[in-house]
Amino acid sequence: MEIVMPRARRLGSVIAVLVLGLSGCGGSSNDAASAAPGAPGVTREPCPQAIDKEKGCIYLGIISDLTQGPFHEQGVPITRAQQAFWRRVNQQGGVGGYEVDVTRYVADSKYDPDEHQRLYRGMRSRVLALAQTLGSPTTARILPELRAAKVVATPASWISAWEFEDVMLESGANYCFESMNAVDHAVSAWRSESVVAVHYDSDYGADSTAGARIAAYRNDMTFKTVKTTPGADRQAAAVAAIVAAKPDLVLLSVGPADLGAIVAQATRAGYRGRFIGNAPTWIKSLLEIRDTATVAALKERYVQAAPWKPFASDSPGHTAMRKALGPVEPNDNYTYGWVWSYPLKAVLQRAAANGELTRAGMLKAVRQVARIDYEGMLPAEAGDFSGDPDSAAFRGTVFGMPDTGELTGVRVVKDFYTGPTAERHRLDRPCAGGS
Repeated sequence: MEIVMPRARRLGSVIAVLVLGLSGCGGSSNDAASAAPGAPGVTREPCPQAIDKEKGCIYLGIISDLTQGPFHEQGVPITRAQQAFWRRVNQQGGVGGYEVDVTRYVADSKYDPDEHQRLYRGMRSRVLALAQTLGSPTTARILPELRAAKVVATPASWISAWEFEDVMLESGANYCFESMNAVDHAVSAWRSESVVAVHYDSDYGADSTAGARIAAYRNDMTFKTVKTTPGADRQAAAVAAIVAAKPDLVLLSVGPADLGAIVAQATRAGYRGRFIGNAPTWIKSLLEIRDTATVAALKERYVQAAPWKPFASDSPGHTAMRKALGPVEPNDNYTYGWVWSYPLKAVLQRAAANGELTRAGMLKAVRQVARIDYEGMLPAEAGDFSGDPDSAAFRGTVFGMPDTGELTGVRVVKDFYTGPTAERHRLDRPCAGGS
């Protein structure tokens, strides 16, 4: 299915626990009221949990993986962080004379593209934009409809195809650059000469693998790919391929449960090489399993690639996030949800300032945003939506290693690293060819 069209600027099930209002504080805007009540998702009536009942409401939708899919352990904290983010915005006055609601239209697609599309169609006439659409294949399913209706969306994923879409408000380095950086890091740090990329047969896996292949070729490395299916009990073939190939590096583009299964089974089978996982692979609970050999292997031989620094970092944005969330178990997926919200806030503010708080006005505003204040969680230049993909795409990756002494189980070992492959690569098309 085609999922990419070059963008002009760059060439209903509600989950009760997530509907609860979350307390927080921090900054937003004091834009003059200049919106258009009556547009989809914009009302004169206050939001259900309004702080100022004199303000109208902007409704944003969330479609996530919240119960059964391979990324539900990420989807829940991502969603809660986004709710905390917008609560903070409302406490600071909202946007353009409106408050923002991200609790009424929250749906669980279970990472199923068909269900994702059905849920989107159920809320599309009621929301101005999507604050979250989790997953690459699920978002790809609704992309043609988002384009047609000019609905701006925040993808909870990092495929390079989003760089070419006006309606996608991506943040951080995409999977393609992340994998390039992972391979370059392995060459620099460990003198790796061979790599096996184990990946889901999805847009996520394809984009990551494409970046790894480019970096392996440029480093004159032996390279092999292995497709796998989500499910901790379905990794035997991938493990057998790893053990047979004996690569210096295994690059993993899977979910947390499958990362744990692959590391455990490969270690038991005698593999002693290193692993690097893309951003969606890691959760702290991997360090809490009872298999001490697997935990030891993770601590000694696993490196986590991430688009930004972890939960406990000391930037103003990290500090504001922790304060807004209140007493929660530290989790880097909160950080993901929080960071992903900054671009949509910036676009809403610009559209409101333009007096065009409509879908067409939002799309126009996207092309006017060249820098975003991520409050130190990402460099401001990482929020460029005005240029072409090659000049605007952010390419830095943060690398960390498992550490039980850290709040989210990972310790930063390399800060916003851009390897020679990513630095030199010309991004004139999606790395995976948009398929």
